[in-house]
Formats: sequence, structure tokens, C-alpha cells
Amino acid sequence: MPLHRHLSKGREIARTAGDHASDMFAPLSVIGRGLRHHADWAKARWQDTPKERRGPTVFLSAAMLVGIYLLPHGLLFALIALMASAAWAGRAPKAPPAPPAPDVADIKLSALYAALTPYLCGPEDANPLYHFEGSYKNVFGSWEFDGEGRLSRLELSYPAYFTDTEPAARARIEQVVQGKAGRAREYRFDWDEESNRLRIAALAPLPTDVVAQRFVATPGEIVLGFTDEDGTARTIPVTQGGAVTQQPPVVWRTGPRSAEPHLLALGVTGYGTSSLLRSVALQALPYADLVIVDGAGTGEHACLVNRPGVHTVETSLHGALAALEWAARETDRRLTALNAARHAGTAPPEDVTRPLWLLLDHPTELSELAQAEGRPDPQDLLELPLRHGRAARVTVAIADDIEARDRLTPTVRVTTRARVVLGPAGPEEGRAALGAPLDIVPAAHAPIGRGYARVGNGTPVRLQVPATVDPLDDEAPAPLRDAVIALLPHRDTRTEAAAGVPPRPERPPLATPADPAPPADPARPVDLAKDEPMIRSRPIS
Repeated sequence: MPLHRHLSKGREIARTAGDHASDMFAPLSVIGRGLRHHADWAKARWQDTPKERRGPTVFLSAAMLVGIYLLPHGLLFALIALMASAAWAGRAPKAPPAPPAPDVADIKLSALYAALTPYLCGPEDANPLYHFEGSYKNVFGSWEFDGEGRLSRLELSYPAYFTDTEPAARARIEQVVQGKAGRAREYRFDWDEESNRLRIAALAPLPTDVVAQRFVATPGEIVLGFTDEDGTARTIPVTQGGAVTQQPPVVWRTGPRSAEPHLLALGVTGYGTSSLLRSVALQALPYADLVIVDGAGTGEHACLVNRPGVHTVETSLHGALAALEWAARETDRRLTALNAARHAGTAPPEDVTRPLWLLLDHPTELSELAQAEGRPDPQDLLELPLRHGRAARVTVAIADDIEARDRLTPTVRVTTRARVVLGPAGPEEGRAALGAPLDIVPAAHAPIGRGYARVGNGTPVRLQVPATVDPLDDEAPAPLRDAVIALLPHRDTRTEAAAGVPPRPERPPLATPADPAPPADPARPVDLAKDEPMIRSRPIS
């Protein structure tokens, strides 16, 4: 038999003997542990006994032992009693029960109740709902927590004397709730002024992986971005993460019958207002002509230079003034031609029915430059396109910084009824930019392109703009750049690979007799109609 088998068999025998020995001597170990416990108890009692009482204690103990010795079978009964008490005292103690886990809901709701008390407790209220010794269960009707222990839904009551009609008072309560529930998420606050109740709901994050693409929309409809499912009753198929999903869009309808023919997008620096204009331009190019003015002069729209349907992309004050003067004259010409065709009862010319889009990125920068040089304000040249652009098929879209809102002309602020705010704007800024109070508190850190939109007199909804990067930006991810390049009207040699050139032959090809042409079918008529109209780009004079 090999040595390792002898060793393994010896280990098994030793393990079996140890198990049997532990089973055999288990009662003795229990009794020994109990005797040790009794000895420790006797030693402790002897040390706690005062010195003047130790003599009588020893005398009484000795007398008890003599009495037990004189009794019939006394020693046997005393030994049995000692062994039994030692076995009871030496048994294995039970493990103490684990302390109950703290209730996350109780801790967080108690903290929220304590934080709301200074704002909702009236000093003259005899029976206040909120007081420093109260319980949240008296005012919080229902609540829900998600799997991570974060508050996802809450309904609470507040006293009738709370000024829930004042935006400042509401903002204080919303700020406290967001601070205790977590600033990393957006919350919707539904104030029921009639029943003095507030409903709070944490909103799920909007998808940020939707890139620029052809959206399912009719000509004149622009998909500004995507929102929650309850923000719109429509969904469209989009390519998201390599798969086709249904997403609810925020649609802006333009054209002669639109009640919101112009757009104003304001945002915090770095949150994608220029990307929004680029997305709008790519969606409008297939059926409209574009005039782009880049007031910031950063070259964000250089990818649209010399594209079919793009009249011009201006970055200087001189070029912007020339382009906007031409746009004003073009709007007047279109109005005249449309009125003449309407009075004559004929169809209007094709060159006045094709939509014209004016896209202005940060025009307030050019306004300050024009004021410094004593030249006309470019925003003043938008008076005619903004007021009469709907009838002339002229649409104006303006993007600027939210801090520059006061530098926009009154005409721009009044006529742009489609509004977008990008970035974490405050309650007052959101109300001023959207023209309506915002019932959603933004998160402390929002992704690029996240904001809110309000079309016409509708309710503000959340918005996530599709990722539309500048294809000339080398730091942008390659898949996002390729998605934008695929939407441009023709190839751009600055960013796209040139088409493969066939190799030059070493000798001229030999002439071969041409094949006889097949006889024409005399019964088949010749169709001279074009599949789609050609885009004619008029230069700016």
C-alpha cells in the first residue's frame, strides 16, 4: 500500500477517535465548566464579603457541611446536587439575539419631518400638524422607497395657513425635500391647494444614448428631444444602443398653421444649446433652406458650410448683418408674392413655398459688438421674420445663454412661443425662460442636453436632446460623429474618407464594337417627370 494512503487512513482514524472522545467526555467537560463557574462565583462572593462577616460565614458553612455529613446518605445527595448544578451552569449559553436592523423609512421620514417643521409650524397654532415632539405618521399619508432605500414617492399634508400660492414659499419646501431625499434625482411636486396636500414623485432618468438620426416625423415637425411617457401621448421608433425602441418625443410643429412658429432655447454654458440647433438644422435640411449665424464664433456649425440648402454660415458681425438684411427682404418678397398669388387665385411660386429657416446661435454676442461699433443691432433685423414669418414660411430658432435673457429684445421674447431650457436652472430662471412655473426640481448634476421644454401654452415637460456632436470636433466619440455625418446632404472631404479612385491602366483600353441597342418599345410613353425637386440655393446679394 502506498505511503499517502497509509497517511490518509491514519488521519481518518485519528479524526474518528477524536470525535468519539469528544462525545464521551462531553458530560465531563460540561460539569468541569460548571464547577469552574461555581468556584468563580464563590471567590467573587468571598471577596465581596466584609472582613468582619467572613468569620461567621466560615462557621455557618462548616456547620452546614457537618450537618450534611451526619445525615443518612447526605454526602451522596450533596454530590448529586453539586453535579447537577454544575451541569446546569456549564451548559453552552445561547447566542444573544441580533439587534434588529434599523428601519430606513423611519429614519429618513423622521429626518424629513424634523426638517419641514420650522417651515410648516405656526407659532399661534393651538393644534399644529408639525411640532418638534410630533411624529411623521400624523402628516405623511403614504410613502414608497426603491430597492436602494431611496425615497421614490411621498404624500404629505400641510397646514391651511401655509402660503402655497407663493413661488418662494414653495421653493423652500421643495429645496428641503430634495436635500433630504437626495439631490442626484429630479422630483415632481404636485401641489393640491384645495386639499392642502403635496405629492412628491422621484422621476426616472431620461435616456442619454439616443444619437442623431432620421426620426419618424412629417415635414415641418421637429423632434426637440425625448421626455417621460406621461409627457406626451405619442411614441416614435428610435435606434438606441443598437436596438430599435419606442420613445416619447417632444415635437415642435412649424409651418403656416403653427401657433408656435419660432423657437427660443436658453441654457447654461456647456449643456448643449448649440447641439440642439445642430439637431434642428439636420432635421430641417431635407425640405428647407437654412441661414445660420454663429454669434459666438466658435465654429460649432462649420460642418454645414457649402451644404446643399444652406445659403450661408456667418460668424462675423458684417456677414451676420448682411445675411439678416437679406432674410428681411426675402420675407417681404415672399409676403408680396403670396398675397399676389392669393388675389389672383393661382398657385404661389415654388421659391416662396419652400421653408426658410434662420438659425441664430448666441446673437446677443453680436448685439454687444454692434453696439460697441455703432452699427445696427442684428436682433432688430429679426422684427419682420419674427412677426410675419409664419405666413411667409420663415422660421426663426434662437439659442443663447440663460444669463443673456435680459439682453434679448422684447420682440424675440414675445414671438418665440416654443421654449427650451437646458441645464440645472433655478425656479426663478426656469419660470422666466419658460413663461410658466416649473413643477420639477432639477438634479444637482444633469447630463449634457438635459432640460425642459414648453411648446405654446402647454405644461413644461422634461427634455433630453439627442446627442448631436460637431463632426469636426476630434475629441468627440467617433460613433457620434459618424451619426451626424450620415445625416449631412453630401460628403465632406474634411471629415469623411474620400471615395476610392480606380487604378490608372498601364495602356489604353482597346476599342470594342458596341453592342447593338435594343429596339425601343413604341407603345411605352416617355416619362419626363423628376423623382424629387432639385434644391436651388440662391446666393445672398
